[in-house]
Amino acid sequence: MSADTLLDWTVKGEELALAASGAWTAGNADRLEQGIEIVAQRGMPALAINLHGLEELDVFGAWLLQRLIRDAEARGQAVELTDVPDRFRALLDRVGQTNRRGSSTEPEERSWRSSVEEIGRAVTHAGSDLLELVVMLGALASALGRVFVKPRTLRLTSVVHHLDRVGWQAVPIVLLITFLIGCIISQQGFFHFRKFGADDYVVDLLGILILREIGVLLVAIMVAGRSGSSYTAEIGSMKMREEIDALQTMGRDPVEVLMLPRVIALILALPMLTFLGSIAALYGGGLVAWLYGGMSPSIFLARLQDAVSVTDFQVGMTKAPFIALVIGAIACGEGAKVKGSAESLGLHTTSCVVKSIFLVIVLDGVFAIFFASVGM
Repeated sequence: MSADTLLDWTVKGEELALAASGAWTAGNADRLEQGIEIVAQRGMPALAINLHGLEELDVFGAWLLQRLIRDAEARGQAVELTDVPDRFRALLDRVGQTNRRGSSTEPEERSWRSSVEEIGRAVTHAGSDLLELVVMLGALASALGRVFVKPRTLRLTSVVHHLDRVGWQAVPIVLLITFLIGCIISQQGFFHFRKFGADDYVVDLLGILILREIGVLLVAIMVAGRSGSSYTAEIGSMKMREEIDALQTMGRDPVEVLMLPRVIALILALPMLTFLGSIAALYGGGLVAWLYGGMSPSIFLARLQDAVSVTDFQVGMTKAPFIALVIGAIACGEGAKVKGSAESLGLHTTSCVVKSIFLVIVLDGVFAIFFASVGM
């Protein structure tokens, strides 16, 4: 019997003998599929496939033949492939090795091993990320040292440009968000403290929380999402267009030319944004205290002056440059790791924001412990 001369089969006892001939290519897909389906319906203990008459073979035909073999083996049939032409042997071997899955024996016993392996990979990945951050900080420090030796090598125009972008242009959104957060903290404070007759302590809560913690933390998170992602996208795009390779070919250091001005601008901008954001949050809290809590502005200011000190302001402002340095280093480092695809750019931009926000919170906690230990 045959399927339009492409696949002949005969029954020899308990063995089904197949003889492939002609062109097993995508152009004969319909005829080949029909022949394979007819063969699959004949359940025989053994299957012998002879490829002596095969004239043409492409990837489609090789995969179809491999599918026939795998289906027969899955049904428990013994399969024998004979007379394979030498010119087709490499293609058949390549297709035969594709999509091979080992038998998953005892999945319940290996599930805990997979979990442990995933934890180990995560720890290793976190360690490599920390090492890359240290390397980037070292590269920035080295570039800054060269600038101190030769101040004229500092790209002052670039620093001013990026200071305008990450500083001045970020003022409206920073003022708006911090103002609203101050309003919310004040309103919730009056709503809950009023139950205990402790309205005056809302000012203490607002002042200390904004100046020491929330002010710099909110601004840093906004800067990480706004400016950090922008740094990663810009440097990553340069990496994709091989502009960084061109800089290195010209003998220029990409860290000194591209990254150092951005980090310096961020270190200068974040303390200023923190100051403006803290003032906006205190103003929003005072406005809610007046309109919602019934506390006059003069009483609010007098209570605020008694509640907070210059030390609280210094604590918040001291954190800002260090946090800015970490955000800038992470953003530039992630941009430098971008490969030549849009997917890689998106992944590293997302990674920059996530890592920056995480480390901002960790660094803020470390500073809180440090200042508490020194009595500030």
